[in-house]
Formats: sequence, structure tokens, C-alpha cells
Amino acid sequence: MSYSHGKVLPGEICEKDLCKIKEAVCIQVEKIYDSCKEKDCIEDARVLFKCPEKVHWIVKHAMNVKVRKAEVVKVFSDVEAVPFKRGFYTVDVKFFIKVTLDFFVTKPGGGVKVITIPGLVTFDKKVILFGSEGNVKIFKSHYVEDGIDQPIHNSLQQDNLPISKVEVAEPIALNARILDILDKILDEGCDKRIPRSISDVLEDVDIDENDLFEEANDERHILDRRVVVATIGLFSIIKLARFVQLLIPAFDFCVPNKRCIASTDEDPCELFETIEFPIDEFFPPQKFEFPGAMDQERDMLKEE
Repeated sequence: MSYSHGKVLPGEICEKDLCKIKEAVCIQVEKIYDSCKEKDCIEDARVLFKCPEKVHWIVKHAMNVKVRKAEVVKVFSDVEAVPFKRGFYTVDVKFFIKVTLDFFVTKPGGGVKVITIPGLVTFDKKVILFGSEGNVKIFKSHYVEDGIDQPIHNSLQQDNLPISKVEVAEPIALNARILDILDKILDEGCDKRIPRSISDVLEDVDIDENDLFEEANDERHILDRRVVVATIGLFSIIKLARFVQLLIPAFDFCVPNKRCIASTDEDPCELFETIEFPIDEFFPPQKFEFPGAMDQERDMLKEE
């Protein structure tokens, strides 16, 4: 714990700091009643596209596909009480994961053209967590000067159900491939399984059909059966929380003790001078210098 003019500042505390507690403070916070962590390998999940009637033409002619990266763009969750299990709830979570795919297509004049197309993978998960019980309803309003305070939109903040919170690390794009299925699956326009708010994050793709082979009528019934699937590694933490009032010890108001670092148009170079030269960007660290690399290598060797 550090001090400034006798005041306690944020940081670690020791036993002698306890005598500096000034008061007990009642605060309202989200208390986590239960949580769990998950490591999911989403294997061969169907990739959906914003305009499948355009992308399907590329899928039919692609000789290979590679997944470049993956990103969680939206998470929907729903909480329901578990029958005959007081205090426990099911949390249904739906992940929407944007994947960036590189399709390798043979050009008519020879060579290979790489076409990058965004797609979407959905993943559903259900967990059971303890969320306690409560019948509290919380209403809030915004202050209006010289008038009646206006209730905020959707002013009911909490009732008997706890609040679900989902934390997600950036997913790992493991693999993508093209599968041959028995039936043709092709929706007209935007894929109906993608909500409009989600499809808006997928960029439109311009496809130059002149760079690709014309379809052969005798192979159309075979190629129409091709779909793209991706395998993604996902790390997540799911929590159940409620708003509660807690009594905690307080030292003092938390007043900032340092000045802000500002960048102005008048002298941008002055701020630039404070940035250290990025040596590691030009000379990436070797394996023995990289944090944790040696330990990870030993762990992988043990697994073999």
C-alpha cells in the first residue's frame, strides 16, 4: 500500500493499514452467486453466409478452404428456474461467431485465386448454476431538471431471476473444410437463421464470375451438395449474479493521484517521444525468451 500526504492509495495492504479504515460503507454491487468455466471444441459446425446464393457458387468451385480467424460478435442468453431445484437455474447461451474464410479457386487461365468471404457459426450451450432466490423488482429513473423524472427504457431491472453474464476469450480458428452432403441446402437471399442484427456485421462480398470456370450441367447435381464447416476452440466463463447491498470497510474517497497523459494536435511528436522503440516487433523473441513457451512445450511432449 502506498501513501500520499498520509492518505492510503489503491494497491496491496498490510496489517498496519487496517487501522486507517475510516468507516463502514454500504454499496450496491452485482454479487456473483455461481460461475463455471468451459473449454469447448466446436467441431465441424455449419458455416452460414449472409447471401448464400452468391457464396454457394464459390463453394461449388473451390478446391480448398482455410479459416483465417474467428471472432465472437454476439451472445444471447436466457435464464430459467430448474423445476424442483430451488435456487438453481438453467442458462441457455447462444454464441454467434464470425469466421473469415479463404477459398482457393482455380482460374480459367491457370493459377489459383484466393477469395476471402466472412461467414457465421452458431453454438448453443446449456449450464446449470446456483442463483439463489429473490422477489425484488428494481426501477430506475433519469433526473429531469424542472420536470418529472423520466423512467428509463425497460425500467424493470430485476425480478425473481438472477442476471446471466457471459465472458468469452477470442476463439481459436482450428480448421475449415468443404463437405459433400446428400441434399442441396441453399436459402434464397440472406440466410433465415441469421438475425438481421448479426448479419449486418458480415461484409458484402463482390464475386467476379469471369475469373472462374463456368458450371458444367453434368456436375451441378454433385457440386450443389457441398457445404462449408469449421472447427473452433472456445473459452468462456458463465456467471449468475444479483444486485445486493454489501457493507464494506472504506479508507477514504478514491481520488486520482496522477495527471492524465494528453495528446494534442499542437505537439503530437512530444507524445511520440515517450513511446519506446518496439524492438520485439522487429526481432521477435526466441523460444527460450518467450514467456511460458518452454513450459508449454514440455507439457505437449508429456501428452504425446
